[in-house]
Amino acid sequence: MKRAFALVASLLLLVGATPDHKLTNRQRALHALNRLGFGPRPGDVDRVMKDGVDVWIDQQLHPERIPDRAVEARLKTLPTLQLANADIMDKYYRPLVQARRARKEGEGDQVALKKMNQESREIVRDLVAQRIIRAAESDRQLNEVKFDIWFNHFNVFAGKGIDRFLLTSYERETLRPRMWGRFEDLLMGTAKSPAMLFYLDNARSVSAPENRSQVAERMIERRRPDMKKQGGLNENYAREIMELHTLGVDGGYTQKDVTELARVLTGWTIDQRTGTFIFRPALHDAGEKTVLGVHFRAGGGMEEGEKMIRLLAHQPATARHIATKLAQRLVADDPPKALVDRVAKKFLDTDGDLRETVKAVIDSPEFWDPSVYRGKVKSPFEYVISAIRATNATLDDPMPIARGLQQAGEPLYGAQPPTGYSDKSEAWVNTGALMMRLNFALGLAANKLPGVHADVVTLIPADAASEAERSVDALAAALTGDELTAETRKTIKARILDRKSPTEDPWDNSQLPMIAGLILGSPEFQRQ
Repeated sequence: MKRAFALVASLLLLVGATPDHKLTNRQRALHALNRLGFGPRPGDVDRVMKDGVDVWIDQQLHPERIPDRAVEARLKTLPTLQLANADIMDKYYRPLVQARRARKEGEGDQVALKKMNQESREIVRDLVAQRIIRAAESDRQLNEVKFDIWFNHFNVFAGKGIDRFLLTSYERETLRPRMWGRFEDLLMGTAKSPAMLFYLDNARSVSAPENRSQVAERMIERRRPDMKKQGGLNENYAREIMELHTLGVDGGYTQKDVTELARVLTGWTIDQRTGTFIFRPALHDAGEKTVLGVHFRAGGGMEEGEKMIRLLAHQPATARHIATKLAQRLVADDPPKALVDRVAKKFLDTDGDLRETVKAVIDSPEFWDPSVYRGKVKSPFEYVISAIRATNATLDDPMPIARGLQQAGEPLYGAQPPTGYSDKSEAWVNTGALMMRLNFALGLAANKLPGVHADVVTLIPADAASEAERSVDALAAALTGDELTAETRKTIKARILDRKSPTEDPWDNSQLPMIAGLILGSPEFQRQ
């Protein structure tokens, strides 16, 4: 195992396998499948080469044209995915609140409360299962990569309060329907999402005492007396919509702009009965305000927030921020400025059309430059899903995969900070995480993950499994596109031969799963 660990740890120093020539057709297909999807399944590279890489990319840019009936049928078996917010609140949230209240008042028991807690976790379990199923099995691969990008961009943490009950509609009704349209619509949708309003505390943000109406004062007195003295203004969402969602940390806004925008967004809250967005004029700061040089006269309402969101969506700083985010995920951790500038221009020229903006990244010479080939380290989610796809594993139960992601530091819907999970390699390269990947790879290849079945023997011709060297070469071709370095091959072959005593036959066909696991744990497979 020491050699295996050294093999994985070498990724810390690996610069990346950069071709010294223009990418071949096979490398272009591999590059597209790895960056615009979660890696190839057996036969995918040949199919993409046959149809044409550009044809495949055009299909991926229009996921609505790609049939996905098998995945859709599987998702229908997850009971909470189709429930509206109001139904989830009625079935899961309110009974849990009642059980907690009864327990606190000494009228309920711990068993009932525990049962309610377990039932409420079904919502997040279904969400996690569908993310894994979609990424591993859907032919709409770029669609799932894009969703991963946008969910991290507009992150909501499932572990905060009632957000686990609001995430289903956030994904289904806010993010997925808008992520191929205009950025303004996506931004507006997230701003009015109950999940976002709760996560970043805007749902509880109300005007300062001097700007409240008598109706607002009475409402606060009745519902939130703790807000009466402190004013109740919360700046969290106002700060993050500028720093993370639009302008970026160097986007030219000031702390005064944050405070004024928070005032603009007072009254944007949640209807507790239905779990939906509602604007409450009584809680809105109706005084004069100025945000980023835009002045609002006294007496305004929800239209103030809508105006600012539209303005933020079309700023040049926002275009650069979004362009950087997309280029960082799809091209390089530190994307070239020229690329970012061109993509930002496309964003502005197309009114924030996200399909055209993504296409501008893919069509760029930088995306296809040999220097970025195998240049990024996969996140745990990308790594685990790519291993499942590479081995053509079947997922009867996605939960072992979910537990593996938790151990690797990327539990789905589990990022606490508003930044979401990082797209940069440095966030995921450490010895503990890399060792976990190797253990996962060995377990997957050896069929030791309950509910997940992989048969690595079927990945190579029978005659190639007749001896060690040919087996390593054949599995390397099947799992990585034949791109293991000589050093990696040597390490794997030595590891296999070292398992035998000198008096034994040096090759045993039963070692194929270990070979496959070591290849899946290799530096080459962990890069995309």
